[in-house]
Amino acid sequence: MASLSSNATLEAQNIIDSPATITTIVDILTIVSNLSQTIFINQTIMTDFLQTVDVVGSVGARDTWVFLNENNATTNASSELLNSTENFGHRLPDENFNITTNSSSLNKANITAPFSGEFGINLTTQVSFPEIIAPTFITIIISSAFDNILPVRNLTYNDSSQTGTRINGDVVLIETNSTINNISLSFDIKNKALVNPQCVFWNFSLLNGVGGWDSTGCQLKTLGNETERFTCECNHTTSFSILMSPFSLDKALILDYITYIGVGISMASLVLCLIIEIIIWKSVARNDTSYMRHVSVVNIAVSLLIADICFIIGAAVTQGEGPCSTATFFMHFFYLALFFWMLLSALLLLYRTIMVFSRMTRGAMMAIAFTVGYGAPLIIAVITVASTAGRKGYIQKDYNCWLNWNETKALLAFVIPALTIVAINLLVLIVVLCKMMRRGVNASTQPDDKHPLLVIARCVGILTPLFGLTWGFGIGTMVSPNFGIHVVFAFLNSLQGFFILLFGTLLDSKVREALAGKFSLSNLSSNRTRSTSAGPSSSSGFPFIQRLRRRNVYNVSNGQVRSSSNSNEAADSSAAAPETQL
Repeated sequence: MASLSSNATLEAQNIIDSPATITTIVDILTIVSNLSQTIFINQTIMTDFLQTVDVVGSVGARDTWVFLNENNATTNASSELLNSTENFGHRLPDENFNITTNSSSLNKANITAPFSGEFGINLTTQVSFPEIIAPTFITIIISSAFDNILPVRNLTYNDSSQTGTRINGDVVLIETNSTINNISLSFDIKNKALVNPQCVFWNFSLLNGVGGWDSTGCQLKTLGNETERFTCECNHTTSFSILMSPFSLDKALILDYITYIGVGISMASLVLCLIIEIIIWKSVARNDTSYMRHVSVVNIAVSLLIADICFIIGAAVTQGEGPCSTATFFMHFFYLALFFWMLLSALLLLYRTIMVFSRMTRGAMMAIAFTVGYGAPLIIAVITVASTAGRKGYIQKDYNCWLNWNETKALLAFVIPALTIVAINLLVLIVVLCKMMRRGVNASTQPDDKHPLLVIARCVGILTPLFGLTWGFGIGTMVSPNFGIHVVFAFLNSLQGFFILLFGTLLDSKVREALAGKFSLSNLSSNRTRSTSAGPSSSSGFPFIQRLRRRNVYNVSNGQVRSSSNSNEAADSSAAAPETQL
């Protein structure tokens, strides 16, 4: 055991990434535990065993264990390792033990009823025995490694990956030589955003010997409004823990429906927005201000569309850290790009309002816009990965592909820039409105800039608070299990694309006029094509052409009448002249 423990510690990085190596170590520990049934285990051997479990059950090995638990050939490896740990604990001699490693603690003591004590490295679990017939030795092992090793499968969900369900307390192994029918365990929960607690124990015979969590003989004891500690009462000894999920199954389905239907509407709205911009681009982007406004709208739509696509990809690869990290990186980058392009719209509004007669070239504005719009988000996203990925703290370990909150607070790399931009945009809007009210709209802008600036002001004034409110509720979902907060966030977040289409494009009167003009010209062109193919008589379909022709004929006839009458008058006058002379 000493050799296995030391080699495992030295080669930890290579071990945690290799399913075959972890499986081999589990097999070795199983063989050793079976051989130890006839001998006592001393403190040194037990310490080496727990140190080995710490390595194979470290946070870095979580994804490897997900793979092992989902693979039919190795699905019982986690159950075998837990069984080996119980066997080792059972073979300790009847004397007091106190062992502490990086992730585990072991305590063995002779107790009498009533007994209560706090255990674990950070004293996170309280174990109580209200009734014991006679003094007896109790072995209590608490290891956070098994949070990463054991799946959440049970008799109902045999897929090892119940969405959102997690082991949310210590895994507590209790061994005793006598029968105890009443045990009370109080768990400090790890993720306070999870609810729906279930008191469970590991049943090795469940699922045809594969093993899984079972609630038989255990019940939850409510403690008023307590939300950070839950108490379970069980009538047997074995390995216990508490499973929790974000919501009940029905509520989780409601959130899923809201999210995916909303994202579908959002993506369709964004595609329609981009199609409209392509159709009317030449008609509306005639001056620099209008041109930059539509550049901002297009980039906002593109950024959100790609972020939504990454969201869907991330929802499909939640169990793989590599693909999940990639999806999270691009979501982080493009969501930030959305906010930075909103910032650029506000700065354009401020620039055109304050610097009325100063003009920056279109090329310079485009260079600044793309540098800020995509350069700043890229820097933030890369720094976030570099500072958190090494500690396995980049993405959430809970139930979706997104920035980590509980361990490294990586989510702040999105929340802080986004809410800062919201505050800046609102401040810019206040400054611009005060400027316009003091000087008047016409005096504050060039005539050609008046309409696009008013549209920008409306977009900034509506979309900025809307996006800020959305991610305000997003922060709320990280720290509160309240179902209403999750529903509001899912609704607002999934419909951002529709809001961009509505307030950025459809409510712009110039855009509607350009669309109407485009469709009118296309109809006119098609009618003209039909008239040409039908011959001259088909021109009767155009009344204004007939009126034009009648007007021209009338003018020509009038001209002829006038000329003939004039010539007759001339002839008469010339004939009258000789008569007078005579």
